[in-house]
Amino acid sequence: MTDLSFNTTVQQCRNLSGGVWHEDTHLPKRDIFSPYNGKMIGRVPLSGADEVSRTVAAAAEAWPAWAQTSARQRAEVLARFKALMIENMARLVDSVAIESGKTRVEAEAGLQKGMEIIDFAISLPNLDTWDSSEVSQGVHCQFRRESLGVVVGITPFNFPAMVPLWMIPLALVVGNAFVLKPSEKVPLTSQILGQLLMDAGLPQGVFSIINGEAPVVNALLAHPDVKAAAFVGSTAVASHVYRTGTSLHKRVLALGGAKNHIIVTPDCEPTLTAKGILSSFTGCAGQRCMAASVLIAVGNIDHVIEKVVELAKKQCLGRDMGAIIDSSSLKRIETAVANAESQGAKILLDGRGRKSVVQDSEKGCWIGPTIIDHANAKMECAQMEIFGPVLTIIRASGLEEAVQISNASPYGNAASVFTTRGDIGQYVAQNSNSGMIGINIGVPVPREPFSFGGTKQSRFGHGDITGKSGLDFWSDLKKITTTWPALQANQSTQSGQFLLHTT
Repeated sequence: MTDLSFNTTVQQCRNLSGGVWHEDTHLPKRDIFSPYNGKMIGRVPLSGADEVSRTVAAAAEAWPAWAQTSARQRAEVLARFKALMIENMARLVDSVAIESGKTRVEAEAGLQKGMEIIDFAISLPNLDTWDSSEVSQGVHCQFRRESLGVVVGITPFNFPAMVPLWMIPLALVVGNAFVLKPSEKVPLTSQILGQLLMDAGLPQGVFSIINGEAPVVNALLAHPDVKAAAFVGSTAVASHVYRTGTSLHKRVLALGGAKNHIIVTPDCEPTLTAKGILSSFTGCAGQRCMAASVLIAVGNIDHVIEKVVELAKKQCLGRDMGAIIDSSSLKRIETAVANAESQGAKILLDGRGRKSVVQDSEKGCWIGPTIIDHANAKMECAQMEIFGPVLTIIRASGLEEAVQISNASPYGNAASVFTTRGDIGQYVAQNSNSGMIGINIGVPVPREPFSFGGTKQSRFGHGDITGKSGLDFWSDLKKITTTWPALQANQSTQSGQFLLHTT
């Protein structure tokens, strides 16, 4: 048995506004349980309209001074924040793992990805200069990036640190005051991030945390001082956030769910392909919007499928793969597998009932890698976002049909192809309607400065959430066009003499 030696002290989460941690003892609380063992690890306040008003008011008061701070000074705060994250990496890794169910390796990888965004934000003073050009004789145009004011980030359970870090550095470096509403399922890590930001010298009120459930989200969207909101989560909620926010004239970018497809052709390199598929559908226990959930087999690739099954059988729960976030999610995954079998699909590998090597994990939420073969594109397992370590295999007669199956999905986050032929890779890249494409890569997450974002029902709003597109979302561009009357050679007015001779 493996003892992860987590600190299981129950943590009382607090709201942060105006640089003050608020106990809010009058509020109802929600208990937080670790997916690893079902033990209680925290309590989070369920805030209401009063707490939202307090938080936004403090952010609005702090914003003007922060907006007038130079971009270089703002970047220096973020550089100190990153240094503090590195100093506290072990603590952050444990927090992410224990509350979200990730392995420690996965938790650290998410934090490292988040720090890439900080690096990109820190580079802003050097990369995002105020361009100026003489557009005609004596006329110059220039742009400046202006902050919006109070902005909000609403983040999901599956990445307690990484997704907030997609938003926070970019929003702060352009001069906004940022309010984070973390998932009520994983509120612990945000407490650490909030303290580290203050320790880095961020002025009081520029970063806030408001805990709660759906009523808090709606109150934030409705608040007149909130200018923009970003969301990551399920498509149903993303649609609600987008419609609600935009109806109130807010700027909104809401990333939703996914049903990512991996196309495999007979010419692929079998070992690379099998490993890529395995890591894609089992990584983070399949609880990520970039997980492959459908394998489209073009022709006879049974030798590759057999290798995937062989590797998946060896996955050790608690060491190679983490836990499912909660019991209701586990039940949903198990029901989806049962429904696929009842609809005529074949279960090649059944992860239901698999045990974890984590000590005292009997009350945890565990399921092993599960592979469903001979499904058709209309089955529930091929359509719904199961959000677990479940891979559904659909057989296609050719590449064109495979791309058509992938493109027919209402989601458009990612699509990948495994092949050794350049023309096949190019065909998929050109004809797929997903926002992120992988060629011999099972998890095609772009690295900064290339931005993250999908299409169709995987994204509501314009642009992506990271990279330069993310900077554009959190700011406005002010354009300044200038000309000055020329001084005449014989000008002798007092003001002219002053301008010419004053140093």
